[in-house]
Amino acid sequence: MLQQLRPALAGLGCFTVLLGLAYPLAMTGIAQRLFPDAANGSLVTRDGVPVGSSLIGQAFAAPIYLHPRPSAAGTGYDGTASSGTNLGPTSAKLAERLKADGAALKAETGAGLLPADAITTSGSGLDPDISPAFAALQAPRIASARRIDLREVKRIIAAGTAGRTFGLLGEPRVNVLAVNLALDAAAAPKSAPASGTPTAASAGAPAG
Repeated sequence: MLQQLRPALAGLGCFTVLLGLAYPLAMTGIAQRLFPDAANGSLVTRDGVPVGSSLIGQAFAAPIYLHPRPSAAGTGYDGTASSGTNLGPTSAKLAERLKADGAALKAETGAGLLPADAITTSGSGLDPDISPAFAALQAPRIASARRIDLREVKRIIAAGTAGRTFGLLGEPRVNVLAVNLALDAAAAPKSAPASGTPTAASAGAPAG
């Protein structure tokens, strides 16, 4: 029996060290050397202070900011509760929410048709990007709230728009956090709202 047990234990120990220690450490070292930004979470900083990740969405509520799509992760953009909605296409509750959110957004923007991501949640609830159409829909509100030229807001949004990956995969997208940081850098609001302004702790606003 020992003749069978010894090679089994030796194999277990060997593969534990190889696959449980050596391989992860090697991959971590390679990632840190070649892709340090991605390996550390693709963090976004302002004045040297991390304010978020380009891969994880945050909630923005103040009118001076670009708003992300709705989120079903916890109470909204909760990184500890990533999930999509469990309401199906036949759900009356989902239909009521979409109708109410759509009506409110149409009243705010005067738009006839809304981009799908303006009122629907994503599978993860943490999408960092929105469609260029949804971003463009919000540009007049941002320009008015910040009291800056609409063309400047559109320019910043265009600069924060990425095309299809490799020209083929996915759809053009706008990173919400990157655009909001650029908006803050370009022109600080003359009078920030007393309430509703997102913070890093509560709503994911750029801090620092």
